[in-house]
Amino acid sequence: MTSGTQIAPTPILPVAPRISGRRRLHKLGWNVLGVIVLVVMVFPVYWMVATAFKPGQKILSYTPQWIPTSPTLSNFRDAINQPFFWDAVKNSVIVVTVVVALSVTLAFLAALALAKFRFYGRKGFIVLILGVQMVPLAALIIPLYILMSRLHQVDKLTGVIAMYLTFVLPFTVWTMRGFLLGIPKDLEEAAMVDGATRFGAFVRILLPLVGPGLVATSIFAFIQAWNEFIIAYVFLHTPQKQTLMVWLASFTTLRGTDWGPLMAGATLCAIPVVVFFLLVQRRIAFGLTSGAVRG
Repeated sequence: MTSGTQIAPTPILPVAPRISGRRRLHKLGWNVLGVIVLVVMVFPVYWMVATAFKPGQKILSYTPQWIPTSPTLSNFRDAINQPFFWDAVKNSVIVVTVVVALSVTLAFLAALALAKFRFYGRKGFIVLILGVQMVPLAALIIPLYILMSRLHQVDKLTGVIAMYLTFVLPFTVWTMRGFLLGIPKDLEEAAMVDGATRFGAFVRILLPLVGPGLVATSIFAFIQAWNEFIIAYVFLHTPQKQTLMVWLASFTTLRGTDWGPLMAGATLCAIPVVVFFLLVQRRIAFGLTSGAVRG
């Protein structure tokens, strides 16, 4: 080989653009799948609200009307004028308020003990909480009804509140325990080294950090208690004592289902959940982004 001979450089294949294109295609596929899932989840809600504004003849038409062309409020008037509507609103507000307050308070205390203290039977109690959540609610109706009848709590709001706590509390305890486990013990210990008492460290350090967890747990408890139907339907017999979910069942009779007022009533029942979430969602977002603490 002479000194003047030059070796041709090896060509570099465009690997990076090909990998980048695959990533974009992969991301696009997941985005399309997410949009499809979103549409499937949102469409029943949209159809409920759209049906609430349709006249009766268009609701029963064989040709679906995707967007109401001549919206009407008559279905909402019929729903509000349905017997015992305001009684159902009052009963639901009372039951849900008491259940959320009791469940969040008791769940916080129980989760604090499970997350911060070591005691005999702790692991068994955690397993018991998981086991209770796995039991179908329908399987508990008969024994709970027998128990409540012996305690004279059938057809009473206090009995329904106690029954709601049986399936709301395990979930709230498990959720609160997860939030408390994410708070390092070093923060409380540092506060006590600086002169704070254990109660002072609890109030000034632990309670503000667990605030988003309390809000998130209260949302789940609110949704569970507000949307529950089976227990209220079985335990509440008097129309004046029934909740909104049981009141909705009054639109289905032996003569058929009045779909317009039913969808309007369902829309009205969904509004409190949406409003409650909108009021507290900023607190949840703040908690998710403000607490990243490393021990």
